[in-house]
Amino acid sequence: MSDTQESIYAGHLPAMQAVMDEMLARIEQYRTEMKAKYGDADPVDHVLSRIKSEESMREKCRRRNLPENADSALHQLRDAIGIRIVCTFLRDVYTLRDFLEHFPDITVVEEKDYIRHAKPNGYRSFHLIVMTRGYYVEFQIRTISMDTWAALEHQMKYKKQIHGNQDLIVSELKRCADEMASTDISMQTIRDMIYGELSEDGSSYQLPEKRPAKSLTP
Repeated sequence: MSDTQESIYAGHLPAMQAVMDEMLARIEQYRTEMKAKYGDADPVDHVLSRIKSEESMREKCRRRNLPENADSALHQLRDAIGIRIVCTFLRDVYTLRDFLEHFPDITVVEEKDYIRHAKPNGYRSFHLIVMTRGYYVEFQIRTISMDTWAALEHQMKYKKQIHGNQDLIVSELKRCADEMASTDISMQTIRDMIYGELSEDGSSYQLPEKRPAKSLTP
């Protein structure tokens, strides 16, 4: 952005930062409550947050044929504020989702469960878009293994020259994603055994029942 060019967020940046900080504080509250319940076992491995850069937001507006202004950045698009939460176990993804959604000042705008319904390439994550204090916040909630796969896939996807058989590479990445998903379920089941939280029939961990799709028109 040049010295004379107005920010695409106009005067909203301080309020956006305050919203992001509040969401991060609530995640810390969740971690504190869960550690108290499970004896210092942290349900979150790490958290990343950002306000989308001026350059990235302007580029996205151009791709979507939107004016490069605050209305586009804050109302037509929904990812100006982004938070990625990497959880230790699979159950924590859904527990954290429920925790975030229970706050009265948060309105769920959209949920996309790519854990239950993985993308064709194997990508898994839970995407949650909420509205709070007049701003959209996009959450990506995933396990350590999902995050590891996504990072490696991203690195290889953007390699300029791929010398191997691309179809085979795509197939192998999908196979790895499926194996890691199976491991997530096994690790959750082992954890449930340790804490005495197995289902009554002693079966492996099952994903929560599918909920009705949530999507509100902005």
